[in-house]
Amino acid sequence: MESIYRDIPRMYTALAEWGACMVYLILLKGPEIKKGFILKSAAALFIQILFLELTGGLPTILWIPCMSMAAVLMYLFILICAKTTAKECLYCCAKAFLLAELAASLEWQIQTYLTAMGISWQFGKAVLLVIVFAFVFVFTYFMERAMFSKSYLEQLSMKEILAAVGCVVAVFAFSNMSFVVTNAPFTTHIKSDVFIIRTLIDMMGVAILYAFQSRICEYAAEREMSAMQNVLKSQYDQYRNYLDNIEMIQIKCHDLKHQIDGLRTETDAGKRKEWLDAMEQDLNANEVTMDTGNKVLDAVLGAKSLRAKKSHIRMTYVIDGKLLDFLHVTDICSIFGNAIDNAIENVVLITEEEKRLIHISVSEKKNFVFIKIANYCENPVAIAPGEIPETTKTDRKNHGFGLKSIRQSAEKYGGAVTITMNQHWFELKILLPRKQENS
Repeated sequence: MESIYRDIPRMYTALAEWGACMVYLILLKGPEIKKGFILKSAAALFIQILFLELTGGLPTILWIPCMSMAAVLMYLFILICAKTTAKECLYCCAKAFLLAELAASLEWQIQTYLTAMGISWQFGKAVLLVIVFAFVFVFTYFMERAMFSKSYLEQLSMKEILAAVGCVVAVFAFSNMSFVVTNAPFTTHIKSDVFIIRTLIDMMGVAILYAFQSRICEYAAEREMSAMQNVLKSQYDQYRNYLDNIEMIQIKCHDLKHQIDGLRTETDAGKRKEWLDAMEQDLNANEVTMDTGNKVLDAVLGAKSLRAKKSHIRMTYVIDGKLLDFLHVTDICSIFGNAIDNAIENVVLITEEEKRLIHISVSEKKNFVFIKIANYCENPVAIAPGEIPETTKTDRKNHGFGLKSIRQSAEKYGGAVTITMNQHWFELKILLPRKQENS
């Protein structure tokens, strides 16, 4: 009976390693599967099979170096095909390698069991291979789809990646130790037990990595939520500060009345003109005339207008502020504060001041409120359909939450956010159902 327990065929291992890489490449690339990717994938499969078949007859002492080289080939396959960094690719490769070990071990475990039961035919082996591999890879794809993404990989630290790699190395060592050493702790010389140990440990390893990834995602979500709350608080604080500034402006107006009284008694025409010019300059610097029909929006636009004026940015408005009465004050601050801040940060970099343009509109479309904030953009931004563009700041972990905060505020009211590039205009569009007004 022990004679039926042979090692996994190298062809099976190569197919498992290639298939596992494909799972994570598809997760990263999504629907973007082009002809070049298919050709690279076919070449990678050929190389993986060729390498493992050619090294199949080498002594056992060279088995670990050969498997290490197979992992390197998987790493290169992912690195070439995925638009990701070498560090992020290392994490993908570690997960793919362990998944391949599980798929190959599980399939061979089932096939060996069926052979021991007297059920064995050549065509059936091929069918079993397809069924088991398809089940493992498709199941993994749907389990990983909710968490595994480019943004998730970007948040991983080198310490977390090395921890994942260390886990994979430990699992691989324990699951295959009995094939190399039979008289050590945690090993056995009984072939059937060796196969069972390998499969169970691989399953455990995949589960541990999934739990590890789930915890990182939870931590990242908590940190993102905290960051968005800070962004929201910052916008609300700006709104409150602007209200205080309005009070200061009212005090200035009161002071100007006294200056006018003094001006009436001034007989020197030159001094009078100098005094008038200074008063006019002071008034222009603090002049803010906003009347959209929504006091909160007036305050937000007033504060942003002063900032834009200092940077020689022209802001234009076509706004019916009464349409926003159903929005909470913090959501108005979040939507308009973050959007205008992003627009100002973009257009202030434009050297030609006449191109520093921002336009804001709030209108009614059937039973919806349509908000549009657009700014001139010299360098077109690549925007995937339905996605939020990545922040251009180098510190991505601590930036890029403004747009997420806007989307969160819109979705709270059953609304949707769309971001597009229209020629040289970056357009943020928000559609909110008006039915919330009466709820």
